[in-house]
Amino acid sequence: MKIQEVTSPGGIKAWLVESHVNPLIAIRFAFVGGASQDSSGKDGQAYFVTSMMDEGAGELDASAFQEREQALAMRMDFDAGRDVMLGNIQTLTENKDEVFDLVRLAMSKPRFDEDALERVRAQILAGLKFDENDPETVASLAWDRLAFHDHPYGRPVKGTMASIATITSEDLHDYVRRVFARDKLVVSVVGDITAEELGKALDQLFGDLPERSELVQVAEARPPLGPTREVIVMDVPQSVAQFGHRGIARDDDDFIAAYVLNYIIGGGGFSSRLMEEVREKRGLAYSVYSNLYPYRHGAVFVGNVATKNEAVGQSLTVIQDELMRLAEQGPSDEELDSAKAYLTGAYALRFESSSSIASQLLWIQIEDLGIDYITKRNALVEAVTMDDIKHVAKRLLAADQLITTIVGKPVEPAEIIPTGAPG
Repeated sequence: MKIQEVTSPGGIKAWLVESHVNPLIAIRFAFVGGASQDSSGKDGQAYFVTSMMDEGAGELDASAFQEREQALAMRMDFDAGRDVMLGNIQTLTENKDEVFDLVRLAMSKPRFDEDALERVRAQILAGLKFDENDPETVASLAWDRLAFHDHPYGRPVKGTMASIATITSEDLHDYVRRVFARDKLVVSVVGDITAEELGKALDQLFGDLPERSELVQVAEARPPLGPTREVIVMDVPQSVAQFGHRGIARDDDDFIAAYVLNYIIGGGGFSSRLMEEVREKRGLAYSVYSNLYPYRHGAVFVGNVATKNEAVGQSLTVIQDELMRLAEQGPSDEELDSAKAYLTGAYALRFESSSSIASQLLWIQIEDLGIDYITKRNALVEAVTMDDIKHVAKRLLAADQLITTIVGKPVEPAEIIPTGAPG
């Protein structure tokens, strides 16, 4: 797979994988900012913007804009992460110029009309109401609050019922003005387009945007170590618990070793240590897993377990014991070899389609890993030794200092008392 770096006449850069097998073009792009740029008291501002991007632009109202999308058989959607605003375009080659013009209009001249805004607001509020009764979502939001406190990462990406109710059309325009700019833009393109054609298309798509963004500086988050435990009462037969603490940054020399270690802990599905100990050996839970989240301003290690109310305490004890054992002893040679074999063998599955390739290229750029990362990534995983794993396990895992949130009606000892309620 040949990756070209393309620079438009206007100076906009993109990575391109040219393929003329099918008459399709997939474009992924991102503006650095995301939900961390939500204005004070306007939690969910970025998320609201993503839901409004096809609700009219320029002289086209929502109905006319969406009819045009359908006529062009195109796809355009946006998504707000904590650190980035993500965009996705898919088009037939024959429609590319008209599609690019429509997307340009959406980004540079969004309307955010009141009727569309109120309709989308109602949809978002309905979704938030549903989330209030989803134990996993409630546990995750509570964990973020405990881990990040008043940092932007501690605020809900989708906002709250109260904050969404206050967001105006002016707030949405303000967010787009501050964040949608060329200096914080990364782009990846895969498909039926040449480097020369892409250069022109980049200016067509993004040339009308401001040259410089107006981002608010985001402080470094330093998630505290626990032990901290909060129980949120919800009348459900199965409790959900989220546990974790500070993690390891993506640009840290130990990150690849931590990534392999996490696969062994809980990232490897049925082959992971936690799944083996909690589900297979003891039948305590249906699912248990862990992840590394190397956010731009603060990394965390987070796990999740869902189990019947009577088994919450035992499940968390088993998890804590396994994390402690891994920190002290490390994994077995067989676990390490199996993890590296899977992670290297499965890497190719991330490049199954034009869209998935474009997505991979985008994140490699966002994380500043270098244009040659795809060719060297498996070698980095293969190079992880048992000494590396044991070192990072001692550094990462603090089993007796977990931040834990539990949502449900756990049957627990008296010292674990409810401290919150949904909403």
